[in-house]
Amino acid sequence: MKKLIFLLAAALALASCGDGKLTKQTDRSIDTVPVMVMQIRKCSKLYTAEYQVHKIVTHNDKVELKGSLFNRKINIGVPMSERKIAIPIDAKLKAYVDFNGFTEKNVSIRGDKVEITLPDPKVELVSTRVDHDEIKKHVALIRSNFTDAEMASYERQGREAIIKSIPQMGIIDMARVGATHALVPMLARLGFKEENITITFRKEFTADDLPLLLENTTIENGRQ
Repeated sequence: MKKLIFLLAAALALASCGDGKLTKQTDRSIDTVPVMVMQIRKCSKLYTAEYQVHKIVTHNDKVELKGSLFNRKINIGVPMSERKIAIPIDAKLKAYVDFNGFTEKNVSIRGDKVEITLPDPKVELVSTRVDHDEIKKHVALIRSNFTDAEMASYERQGREAIIKSIPQMGIIDMARVGATHALVPMLARLGFKEENITITFRKEFTADDLPLLLENTTIENGRQ
């Protein structure tokens, strides 16, 4: 189960991206681009989307007798030897665009048209937390309980699965949309018509790009 919170808060985004005192300019003087860059850099880290993900990691195993009989391999499960566990993990991810490194190279003006190439979006795995009170497990009498090392391994697998699912969440697209909603009004105040404004990323991002886009991780395994 996952829940998307789209943080478009236009007024707050615009407030963070400028001082509200821009005057409309109808010419394309050489000063337009430096002013534009200065105002866009004021956005700093523009958070645009948040995902809250709830995942249940499951594992089960049982004792098996392996060997050979009459030159044939056998593999027999031992009755009443099964172990099962279900571990609920809650994670929070946020997407943002960092404009601190935004320069004139990110701006292209051709006549009345302007194209802004956004810095690469970033995704933070803000927190992951195991709800220890809701862990469900069944351990047969002849089996030993799950060890701390096993539990840590299953929890790590859960976090890895959440990270791998980021490209399918659409959170990168949300970063693009959120940045567009913040920048278009600013550029309009500089004299550009909305239909002449293009906001793009430098490329389409795939699962292979994820290591470059993923930022901070914070692991919270305590009880609540």
